[in-house]
Amino acid sequence: MADNRENQVRQGFGSTTHQGVEYDAGLRSYMLGIYNYMALALAVTGVAALGTAYFAATNPSVAQALYGSPLRYVIMFAPLAFVMVLSFGIQKLRTATAQLLFWAFSAVMGVSMSWIFMVFTGSSIVQTFFVTAAAFGGLSIYGYTTKRNLSGMGSFMVMGLIGIIIASVVNIFLASPAMHFAISVLGVLIFAGLTAWDTQRLKNQYDIIAGNGEAMARATIMGALSLYLDFINMFMFLLQFLGNRE
Repeated sequence: MADNRENQVRQGFGSTTHQGVEYDAGLRSYMLGIYNYMALALAVTGVAALGTAYFAATNPSVAQALYGSPLRYVIMFAPLAFVMVLSFGIQKLRTATAQLLFWAFSAVMGVSMSWIFMVFTGSSIVQTFFVTAAAFGGLSIYGYTTKRNLSGMGSFMVMGLIGIIIASVVNIFLASPAMHFAISVLGVLIFAGLTAWDTQRLKNQYDIIAGNGEAMARATIMGALSLYLDFINMFMFLLQFLGNRE
């Protein structure tokens, strides 16, 4: 009788251990999928930005159309339209359609960012990219491994983000260098915090969607979008400090 109880305990422990291993493997696969999507999106953005900048540099009429005509406002706000469609329509979109929109968004974002190659030196852009990558990696690891609940910090960062958006719009009319500097500093800090918070949020989200293939596919796309935006915005704000102008 005692031997039977001991065998049952061992079997139960083994089953629990097996489930834990499966959970960890599933979580790693889910997060890796998000990071892979994000990395590919950054590559698409980089290629689109370089291609557009080169084409504009060798064709003055194209440069004028992209950066000196009303078309620049369409290019500027086009990525926002993609983000809104994905954010509000992800539950209604087929996975393949959402993926297509995500890749199209990353390409359009590259076109909208191509102006940086006209303003900053290539070496400073590359340097800033690697600094951003190192910072992003450290912050994302922290968000993944920390036992601290970052939800409160995330709410604070979101409010801060709304604040810098309003300040940026106001500064379009004021053109204040001091306000521009303050916005850049706050922008770096806010997106640093959002990187850690988003990573923890996505990790915790796995508990809800694990085993649901369709939900995981959608969550992977939206998770990659969130981390991509954190990276790109941190990069752009850091470029204001680290970028050397042409």
